[in-house]
Amino acid sequence: MSTRLACVVFDADRPRIVADFWAELLGWAVTIDRTDETDVAAPDPDGLELALTFLPTTRAKDSKNRIHLDLASRSLDHQRVLVDRALALGARHIDIGQGAVPWVVLADPEGNEFCVLEPREEYVDTGAVAAIVIDTHDPVRLAEFWSTASGWPIAHGSAQVAGLRSATGLGSWLEFVRTPDVKRGRNRLHLDLASFPTDDPAAEVARLRAAGATQVDTNDVGGTPGLVLADPETNEFCLLRTASDYSTV
Repeated sequence: MSTRLACVVFDADRPRIVADFWAELLGWAVTIDRTDETDVAAPDPDGLELALTFLPTTRAKDSKNRIHLDLASRSLDHQRVLVDRALALGARHIDIGQGAVPWVVLADPEGNEFCVLEPREEYVDTGAVAAIVIDTHDPVRLAEFWSTASGWPIAHGSAQVAGLRSATGLGSWLEFVRTPDVKRGRNRLHLDLASFPTDDPAAEVARLRAAGATQVDTNDVGGTPGLVLADPETNEFCLLRTASDYSTV
């Protein structure tokens, strides 16, 4: 295994505005600010959190995202504080059919859904982002692919939900939740993988394709420094050419 998870990428109409929202909400900092990219990362020098990257797009958001972030809370009071902070920064409450649940579903200033979770034991040491959540028709199958791609072992898996976490036991979870929803168009959020200068790019692509990845027509994907692929459920992701392509990691 030579690739690793580098970041969560948001397509954004106003990248800096959305980046500022997430930086303020998470207590992180803007580390790159260019016209073609804004990055937000945790201040932790050990890099236990995946960074967030915001890229400009001209495509309007027209459906629920298939990838979203779950935020961790330490107590019910802390959960309320996080919700109030998010609303003050420009978030809004949304109804995606969640019903009566202990977590709070919100949307950021560009409508990207996220959840502020009630305190849960499994997220006590994750940092601000408890989990990166991917909607899927087959949680175990998609978890197997992303375990191969990221090197993170599968911690649990069932027909309804599966989860990966770094072998260090630190940082956010990567979780896969069963949904009947159909993917529509290109995802507004996606994951980036990073490789290293000593890797053979062709061998890495072959390894990912053997696990179920397919190559994507890049005519619809601009501004990326690497190769665009899709996982077995057609969720796009980028394989950065080397770790140096992602300067905040």
